[in-house]
Amino acid sequence: MTELDTGEPTAREPQPEAGPSALANRRNFMRKVFFAGGATAVATMGGAGAWTALADDTTGTADASASPSAGASPSGAPTGGPGGGPGGPGNQSITEEFFGLTTDGRRIDDLFTIHSTGVVTAPVISAANAFLDGLTDTQKAATQFTVHSTEWRLWSNIDSYARQGVSLADLTDDQKALGTALLKAALSADGLETTEKIRRINQAAGEAIGNTKSFNEDAYYWTLMGSPSATEPWGFQFDGHHLVINYFVLGDQVVMSPCFWGSEPTSMEIDGETVTVCHEEVAASIAFINSLSEAQQKVAIASATKSNESMKAGAFSDNTVQAYQGLRGNALTGAQKKKLLGIVEAFAGRAKADVARVRMAEVRAHLDDTHVTWAGGTGDTDAFYVRVHSPVVWVEVDCQAPGPLAGAYGASQGGTPTQKHVHSIIRTPNGNDYGRELLRQHYLTSPHHR
Repeated sequence: MTELDTGEPTAREPQPEAGPSALANRRNFMRKVFFAGGATAVATMGGAGAWTALADDTTGTADASASPSAGASPSGAPTGGPGGGPGGPGNQSITEEFFGLTTDGRRIDDLFTIHSTGVVTAPVISAANAFLDGLTDTQKAATQFTVHSTEWRLWSNIDSYARQGVSLADLTDDQKALGTALLKAALSADGLETTEKIRRINQAAGEAIGNTKSFNEDAYYWTLMGSPSATEPWGFQFDGHHLVINYFVLGDQVVMSPCFWGSEPTSMEIDGETVTVCHEEVAASIAFINSLSEAQQKVAIASATKSNESMKAGAFSDNTVQAYQGLRGNALTGAQKKKLLGIVEAFAGRAKADVARVRMAEVRAHLDDTHVTWAGGTGDTDAFYVRVHSPVVWVEVDCQAPGPLAGAYGASQGGTPTQKHVHSIIRTPNGNDYGRELLRQHYLTSPHHR
């Protein structure tokens, strides 16, 4: 999503003050947004227990994943263009119930199931409980939502977005340390380092342009969904400028998507040190496109030029409909497939090793059905856009035009796209962003929810 220099997002309820009354007002707002779509969710979910879970007073949402019948136009299916219809780029609001990314408005069934993965989730459960315990009652009331809350979907990469939860600026040093411990429990060393570098550059760039009110290292917000548990679904969101992590847990299954990683600039001198971020996905993408033959590049490269905003499924684009485009995985050699996987690994590798292992196994199982499309140059420093799209993974790397932080690296806002300003995202198509498909199955199959 294109960043905004000033102004507040439209069509969104005001930032609530902490406390039960303000939270109740927020829930009433979301109830108005979603209740019209509740009948479809109930019919699909089945059972009074599922309805109770989805229409719980503590969330005000009935936006469960609903599978459309064959040949039907699904309720909640996107109605607009590639940006995801009414909730696409430029519209900072949710206007439709969750459905997920699809190629044609219909989800593929049976891609995601509740099963054992061998992922160790005890450390992240412990760290999340410690973080919650460290909050005051007021902070906790503003931060903790139910696991099926629409709060999952209310994230954005832009700086001016009015977020929920508790910000780093509102935490004591001890509370911040507990939050860092939670990120450390969930992320790999590379993932944790990437989050820290994005925040450091945001602060330094804000100082360089004289606007640390909008751009700083503490304007990042925590929300937790559900109660950390070894058996019940829960998760957390860490949300701010150029950095969004959604982390869902059910038993030993983890879904870490959507996750947005970006920076402007992507490299900066800070206290005598060169801090570089988002290099892995850029380098992996360039390596892949240059591994292709001339004939393969003709199929993969849709355009030799790069527009400012190419991302199709950024914030508020949960229901994007995008047909497969470009070069298919079954047309690649073994070496080229490894390079293609390298693009996805740059994102999956920001989770703990066991989570990344499960994610990459899932991606490999659909490698022949993975498609790659490209726009822009193929040189080491050229601006480009790449999309990796399969039934189970969606990755976009988008070199943007200089934005509101252009002055921090001697550029002018609105110039030509550059690798110095990168937006990138990883998602899970066919309804499992935010672990929603697993959550749906949990409510359908767990006896205590019937």
